[in-house]
Amino acid sequence: MIEKQHIIDRFKSYVTIDTESDPNSDTTPSTEKQWDLANKLAEELKEIGMEDVSIDENAYIMATLPSNVPHDVPVIGFVSHFDTSPDFTGANVKPQIIENYDGKDIVLNKEQDIVLSPDYFEDLLLYKGQTLITTDGTTLLGADDKAGITEIVSAMEYLINHPEIKHGKIRVGFTPDEEIGRGAHKFDVEKFGAEWAYTMDGSQVGELEYENFNAAGAVVTIKGKIVHPGYAKGKMVNSMYIATDFINSLPRLETPEHTEGREGFFHLHNIKGSVDETQLQYIIRDHDRGHFEARKEMIQKLADDLNEQFETEAVSVEIKDQYFNMREKVEPVMHIVNIAEEAMLQANIKPLIKPIRGGTDGSQLSFMGLPCPNIFAGGHNFHGRYEYVPVESMIKAVEVIVNIAKITAEDLTKFKTEAK
Repeated sequence: MIEKQHIIDRFKSYVTIDTESDPNSDTTPSTEKQWDLANKLAEELKEIGMEDVSIDENAYIMATLPSNVPHDVPVIGFVSHFDTSPDFTGANVKPQIIENYDGKDIVLNKEQDIVLSPDYFEDLLLYKGQTLITTDGTTLLGADDKAGITEIVSAMEYLINHPEIKHGKIRVGFTPDEEIGRGAHKFDVEKFGAEWAYTMDGSQVGELEYENFNAAGAVVTIKGKIVHPGYAKGKMVNSMYIATDFINSLPRLETPEHTEGREGFFHLHNIKGSVDETQLQYIIRDHDRGHFEARKEMIQKLADDLNEQFETEAVSVEIKDQYFNMREKVEPVMHIVNIAEEAMLQANIKPLIKPIRGGTDGSQLSFMGLPCPNIFAGGHNFHGRYEYVPVESMIKAVEVIVNIAKITAEDLTKFKTEAK
């Protein structure tokens, strides 16, 4: 399989390029700096021998590995995103290589006393003896999803260099702006031309997912009235107090820090306030479509109740759906999950099939006509200073991609028969 240092060097070359996306931008990509990696990837795909390499006006990249079998087999695809989350800075990433991890604390930044500890992040102990790539404690790493890109490019390179491995036509696609919920918005499914695809955007080695949250964003705006505080009696309306009532009226235990599995939540991720106006930004998540709709209704009803209580129209709500649970689109073609599961078993990986507590480009692509389960990319603790990825997990992901390519060129009758 791919040489270890080659994987490390490729991954480092990607994460040291800042590609943070911006939810407040209306352009695609949302930040100009995403072009730096997009253009690099397009050139690299050409260099390794991919065909039909294209990059469009919105920085969506596509390329083809032609079939090397004489018979017709399904065209499949692999997709990853190259932007990083705006939750934490992605500028000046300085990856650190931890060889033969000993299971103890990793000092990310001695000066700032930032430590990656298995006492808090127990998953670290899964990777004793392996090579970890971490941050220096001052940025995120970008394994979400530059690990996925590393794996796809490396797998295509491996297949090109090993023509004895039989496979059908494979399409690869790299997208901007996934972290702000817009990664698939301008993805040309018809141009991509695959029967199905896989996003390489999961976490722990073995993850295989075909369920994700239904997702929406809500902006709650509260208007107040500002007057001189010395003469405010009966006149001032402090929007921040009304905002506090709104926040405290939502179920306190239905937040990210209190939920797991298929449990949904309300997440207040930004507040900007003054006496005159306060804005609350929420994300709403639930795997169950009925519960998801009920959560949106609760947000609106709470605004209506506060307006009635204060005899005003001070509170307004704007809710926008972002993506839906791809399960309803994948289940009718469940053989595509079975193929990925078999590819993992052939790589001596135990498949961990579970719902995603988030979303991927694949959730939107599935509703656009491209069924798209999600496969592990190997990273942990995404979107923050404690992010890390085991190199061995990335190598295993490359192996899974190659195995999927091989399996799809074989007789798929078994997988379709066993579809659940």
